[in-house]
Amino acid sequence: MRQIYDNYTQEDFEVWKILFDRQMKQFPTHACDAYKKGLKIADFETGLIPDFKETNQILQDTTGWQLAVVPGIVPDYTFFELMANKRFPATTWLRKMKELDYLEEPDMFHDVFAHVPLLTNQHFVNFLEELSKIGLEYVGNDYAIQLLSRVYWFTVEFGLIQEKEGLRIYGAGILSSAGETKFSLSEEPPKHKFSIEHMLETGYRKDVFQTEYFITESYEQLYNSIPEIKKLMQEKLAAIA
Repeated sequence: MRQIYDNYTQEDFEVWKILFDRQMKQFPTHACDAYKKGLKIADFETGLIPDFKETNQILQDTTGWQLAVVPGIVPDYTFFELMANKRFPATTWLRKMKELDYLEEPDMFHDVFAHVPLLTNQHFVNFLEELSKIGLEYVGNDYAIQLLSRVYWFTVEFGLIQEKEGLRIYGAGILSSAGETKFSLSEEPPKHKFSIEHMLETGYRKDVFQTEYFITESYEQLYNSIPEIKKLMQEKLAAIA
């Protein structure tokens, strides 16, 4: 599959612009430094839907990653196999104007605008690659995939990071949502120190704002947690064998 740029409609460009501008107003005080740096590297613009050919060249030159076009949510094996080989699955379709605030399935704004900037950070993509290699080992084991999905969810999708200026967002699920961008950094939801064991014990829902978040200290901490993820998953799987 590939992106067919000429297929984008005027509504698509308007949707991208509205979503882009809305998030950019919040990002100076909400998005993490690595995301903001990555956004400049990716060269995304308001009103201009990214061309995957250009984005892939940028990613290739920066961290060696690429976007791989997918129709939507893909099977576990495909998902992990792509990322284990430095290819991030991304859709090419955009939500409609009436769906600006909520989608059941991630669209291109989430996959590209929210994820791509962090794909320029080497420690982050190293974590993503190694986490995906673990996933490949357990494809077909529903309990193991459920455990691993919790780590992915509370880091890659809904992670927070402590920076010098304060608490910031790096999770793409938050960065693509105007409402959750505000909510996640408010006083309302509980926030926990980074803990793989705690993540493995914590369920989540996809249809509401998260009820709790985890705070990492650095992307190195994410990558360095890989051995612990392997160990704790082995222990939990052995306990039910």
